[in-house]
Amino acid sequence: MPEVRTPVLVELFTSEGCSSCPPADQLLEALDRQPTAGAELIVLSEHVDYWNHIGWKDPYSRHFFSDRQNGYARRFGLDSVYTPQMLVDGSAQFVGSDSTKAAMAFASAERKPKIPVRLSRIGRDASGGLQAYLEVGKLQSPQGWSEAEVYIAVALNRAESQVSSGENAGRRLAHTAVVRSLTRIGVLRQGHTMTRDVHLKLESGADLNNLRLIGFVQEPRQGRVLGATIVRFASQN
Repeated sequence: MPEVRTPVLVELFTSEGCSSCPPADQLLEALDRQPTAGAELIVLSEHVDYWNHIGWKDPYSRHFFSDRQNGYARRFGLDSVYTPQMLVDGSAQFVGSDSTKAAMAFASAERKPKIPVRLSRIGRDASGGLQAYLEVGKLQSPQGWSEAEVYIAVALNRAESQVSSGENAGRRLAHTAVVRSLTRIGVLRQGHTMTRDVHLKLESGADLNNLRLIGFVQEPRQGRVLGATIVRFASQN
């Protein structure tokens, strides 16, 4: 019988304009290769835009990710945001290149029960986007929130840039699981499950073989991640 691993969501806030970020990007790539026996590490690379003014505009950056990181900063009581920052299951945060703290956070996260999340029937829809069938197990959290938010991210398996200016000028940078969209699907109420057909827009010219879908359930105000799943689109063909 195959070993059952606990899904653990790993978010990295990063920027191509930040000279401290490439080691964290490399760590995220290593984590995507699943080095932890008890956990299925589901990684997300979220590129912020507040470094764009110093000489290099990160082509993968979105203001949305800066806002999301600011939400975490408020929740953790931080004075300011910073890069690289890693979040594990929305419950631990630390400098994104710190592999020791990452391992400690994974060991804690893999011991916590998770709501099952499943994505299936993935393919193109009539508009040229993606369609999928989402199933989320029952929310049972008597000591927590009475509801949780359900999200689906579309991410690139791999992306690269030749940086010509800014702090990383002259470097070719590689990234893993670069989030291109993060869609709030709905609200999961306590004692309820969710099943839903979802339709997701794709960027023009998107290479399906370079995409992955990540579904996750998170307490409101960017609280704990209660469940997650990943499907690499190439595996569906």
